Amino acid sequence: MILSSLVVPAAVAVWLMTAGRGLSHRVVNLVSSAASLVTLGFVLLAVVMRPTVDRSWVPAIGLRWELAVDGISAPLLLLTALLGVAVVVHSRDRAPVGGTSAAFHACLLLVELGALATFYARDAVLFFIAFEVVLVPMWVLISRFGDAHSPAERADAGGRFILYTAFGSTLMLVGILALVAQAGTSDLDILARGGGHGIPVHAQVMIAALLVAGLAVKVPVFPLHTWLPPAHTTAPTAGSVLLAAVLLKMGTYGLVRLPLASLPAGFARLAPILAVLGAVGVVWGGLACLVERDLKRLVAYSSVAHMGFVAIGLASGTRTGLQAALFANIAHGVVSALLFVVVGGLKERWGSADLGTARAAVREVAPRLGLALVVGLAASLGLPGLAGFWGEFLSVYAAWSPAADRPVGILRVVAVVAVVGTVLAAAYSLRVARLVWAGDRREPFIEDGWGGEWLVAGALVVATMAIGVAPGPLLALTRGAVSTIIGAAP
Repeated sequence: MILSSLVVPAAVAVWLMTAGRGLSHRVVNLVSSAASLVTLGFVLLAVVMRPTVDRSWVPAIGLRWELAVDGISAPLLLLTALLGVAVVVHSRDRAPVGGTSAAFHACLLLVELGALATFYARDAVLFFIAFEVVLVPMWVLISRFGDAHSPAERADAGGRFILYTAFGSTLMLVGILALVAQAGTSDLDILARGGGHGIPVHAQVMIAALLVAGLAVKVPVFPLHTWLPPAHTTAPTAGSVLLAAVLLKMGTYGLVRLPLASLPAGFARLAPILAVLGAVGVVWGGLACLVERDLKRLVAYSSVAHMGFVAIGLASGTRTGLQAALFANIAHGVVSALLFVVVGGLKERWGSADLGTARAAVREVAPRLGLALVVGLAASLGLPGLAGFWGEFLSVYAAWSPAADRPVGILRVVAVVAVVGTVLAAAYSLRVARLVWAGDRREPFIEDGWGGEWLVAGALVVATMAIGVAPGPLLALTRGAVSTIIGAAP
């Protein structure tokens, strides 16, 4: 099941790139839809049955194909597979601009393939290779299939994306190699069970610093976030959805699997720095959203703020904090996907995402899109009963009551700053609602959401409400694996 969920998108992507150029957009989308649905089916089976794959890969240096599912990876696998279906369905009525439909859909499937392999991987080197598979197809989506920008703008956004993430990958690779050399194994399960035993604390700190720095670029953590707004602004809607809802989650997942689980003593020394940077990111992202005129860039800056809460939860050192971070990861994936679907649709209709231009009130001319926008904004500001509330609330709680080996004073200041960030989130969300949803005009008319666009947006609205009203199943899914990593921490 695990291998099947990887083989299907890989095989279809290769077929599209080699034999799909002459096919119509409708046929290509139909084939890609079938592939993504089959992949989702295999992922569902893998999450339920929890199979493992353990095969020799490079015997001379002890590397193996180790793939498995646990409570940490299961929600992310489901999120990736579901959004893999969503982006293909959303693209059904939208032929890509800038290249062939076959190349566009192949890139979507390759991004899904790399993300799934990353979340399955139980070998540190295999984890790195799977992580890197995602970068090239995402770069193609940004630089070739981006929204109607000049070639220079697309090239700049794509160049920033690849340079920043390649730099982060270099740091991550050096850290992984150092970890494997010190521990004598690349098996992530063995590394987690060992908890850094036998590795001197000073070595743990140095290796953890390399891993945290490299993965912080991917999250992204302030001030390593500057590649994200241009990438989101330029990427097509499907690319923005995958970038925000899947690629950023790979960075936080890496923080859990590598420094937090494998080098707990080293990570504990760096945790206050990560928490402070996360809190600064929360406030910085909120302030940027208050003045940002481009709606897609605004949602991108809000992602920086929301991922700051994830960093704070990870830094707390508690089971509550880790569960909060994992919950916030999934919640942000769903909410950001919803917002980018709506915002991307509005940009297509308006021809621009500039908030300074007078627009008709979306509630008047496109009530379905207006409903989706309001739900997304309400979840983004952390309204209780919606997906965004639980992860952020529990992250602040965990920072206020951190683990015994964390500096209480620093983390309580971080908690207070993060709460200020929630006030800013309310301010910028209401600003967008006033300008876009409420407004004071009825012209010009725009078409409401329909077809694949409304199917995806409606499903994400339901998911946003369901996760907020019933957080228990997601928290229960991660509880066992979190307890294994954190142990007896409060």
